[in-house]
Parts: sequence; structure tokens; C-alpha cells
Amino acid sequence: MHRLSSPLRSLLSLTASTPPSWWPLRRVLPHNSAARRVCRFPHGSRSMASSSGVKGWDEQMAGYPFDGVVPMAIFPKSSHHDGSIYKGRHAWKKEYRIADRNETWLEPMMLTDPSDCCILDGACMQHTPSGMFQIFSLKLAKIHVGCGPVELYGYIAMRDDLDRLLNYVVSFKRDDPIIVEQGSLINMSGPKRGIDSHGNILIEYDMRIKTAEEEKHDLQLIDGASIIVSKDLQNCHTFTSRIYGDCGAVDFTASRLENAVEATLEVVISEVQNSFNLCLSCFTSGLNEEIRLFNGTIGESCGLKRSVVAVVIASWMTLKFKLGAESSSSAEHHCSFIANNHGIFTQKMKTDFALLSVKVTWSTLPRGSHAHSSSSQP
Repeated sequence: MHRLSSPLRSLLSLTASTPPSWWPLRRVLPHNSAARRVCRFPHGSRSMASSSGVKGWDEQMAGYPFDGVVPMAIFPKSSHHDGSIYKGRHAWKKEYRIADRNETWLEPMMLTDPSDCCILDGACMQHTPSGMFQIFSLKLAKIHVGCGPVELYGYIAMRDDLDRLLNYVVSFKRDDPIIVEQGSLINMSGPKRGIDSHGNILIEYDMRIKTAEEEKHDLQLIDGASIIVSKDLQNCHTFTSRIYGDCGAVDFTASRLENAVEATLEVVISEVQNSFNLCLSCFTSGLNEEIRLFNGTIGESCGLKRSVVAVVIASWMTLKFKLGAESSSSAEHHCSFIANNHGIFTQKMKTDFALLSVKVTWSTLPRGSHAHSSSSQP
């Protein structure tokens, strides 16, 4: 039996404190015998589900290979591959609107310039900061097929209390997969808007490894749904949890941020002199954990994808630009913005490679009539 340190025991509250009646069991090993022949977990792994019900946490932990990262509990009957997530009358499926496959209708920047502010001592009292959930990184932690890069596709999405619709953090189609290897970060294409942490958050995922064969022969990386208990997370403390699947595992690092606002980042690159490599990262709310926003080559003027980040009110958000050519060392440029309830702020940086124009749009998350009026679309 693995002995857990105090910090790890504290993190176990993600899934161990006063669970509701529909709390998830843990599903580790694949049920498909063909998949088991290809994708085996390390020696000692075994199924955590039993006909007698939920086992004790320590007993469940014994079934996982343990290297300091706490496994995430997975709901039973939550597989997309066999369709079980869409079947049955489980309470959590109704509560989190699993049958509704629509993406969240709520947009970012909804309260950037509202008309109903109530200003007191220079601060808006009508649209206040709130609890938000920030994902810093997703990493391909384990892979049990081959030893090199793989083509990965599928999605990871969050369902929160604002509308309980899919807010994609990762979304890649089979005909446009990403190439990653064990230990690599998975590029995050989202979220579309800020993630609310007022209540619990459901994380839903279906990620697969593309093979050279037909889609039906693709390998399942992770598949299912899990719950994140917001009230049990420490404010402004990052944690890492691991989602195990048939053919590997994904680590996600995140934090709950109280009194936070939504920052929408837009970067335009112009006056490009020569092709160069760019790595753009973001740091939020005094935390040292990096959010990677872009990593690639710039050959001409362009705009980078829009990014949404949670920032504690009145704290700083810093963007780090690392630029360099193949034949030279890289140079770093930084710009910082202090979090506000509302407003648009811009900065420009002239570099040897290009002109970098940054726009940050601040907004609080919509609540009450603001959220309901926007999420009532057909």
C-alpha cells in the first residue's frame, strides 16, 4: 500500500469528502479484450469497480501505478466509445445535461462594457469578481503503445454552473490531429469563456490515438467523465491530477481562483522582418505555473488564436514572448496587465523580428439574468 504525504491526502478531497449518492467509481482497465492485448497498464493495475459498490479510497488507490500524481475518479457508465454515457437515468447525467451536446452559448467579454454598473469608490459593485477555475496545462503523461510520437484527436470539455454545456478546452478532429509523445504538453484550444467554480465542475473527455487503419481501429486514450469539487480546492494553489484510460493517461494542472475576472487575450503580429520561432506563455494571479498559449513558427503577419484566462482581481497577469531564429539565441519580451472588472487595455512591443500588439479585454462572468438570457438560445 502506498503511503500518502499530507499534501496528497489534502488533494484527495477532490473525490473523497461527503460524496453525493451518484459519486463515481473508478474504471481503470479496458473491457475490450483486443484493446487489452495492445494497451496494458503496468504490473499491479486492476479494476476498481465491483458489484458490491464503492470501495474505500486506500483500496482503490492500490490499483493505480502511483508516482505522486493523484488519480481522478471516473464515473461508471460514462464511456463515449460504447455509448454508455448517453444511457440510463443516472442523476449526474441529468444534472449536468449530458444528453445536450451543444457547446456553451455564453461568450467571453459579455460584461466588458455593461450599461448597468453601480460605481462606489471607483469600483463596480454590480458586476463583481467570482470564483473561477483555471487549467494551466494538459500533458500526455503515459502512453502504452509504441515508443514515439502519436497522432491524437478528440476533446476535453468542462461543464460548469453557468449553463452546464460543453466548454471545450481541447478539441481536435480526426482529420487534423496533433502529434505528441509521452511527456509532451497537449495544446489547449480553449476554453471558449471563463470557467465558473461557484459549484462543482464536470470534466468530460474522449481522446483517441489515430492509427493507420480505419477509425474503428483507433485506440482509446481516455474516455469518460469526472467531477471536480470546487469547495474542496485551496484558493490560488495549483494541483495536478491524472486521468487514466485504456492506452495511457493525461495529467491536468489547474487551480481555483477566488475573486477572479475573465481576461480575453488577443495578439496581432505585424511588420514581420524574417521568419522566427515564437513561444507565448502567460502567468496569472501571482502563481508561477505557466499557461502556454502558442508555440510555433511565424512567417508573416497574422493574429494568434484568442485565449481566455482567469485572473484574481487587482493582481497582475504577465505575458512572456520568447522569440528567436533557427540560427540565433532567443530573446524574451514581457508585458503585464492588472486585472479589472471591465475595460480594454493594449500594449505594443517593437522587436527585431516583428511588432507585437496585445489587447486584453476584462470582464466578470455573467450571472443571473445576464447568463440566462444568453444561454436560452434554441
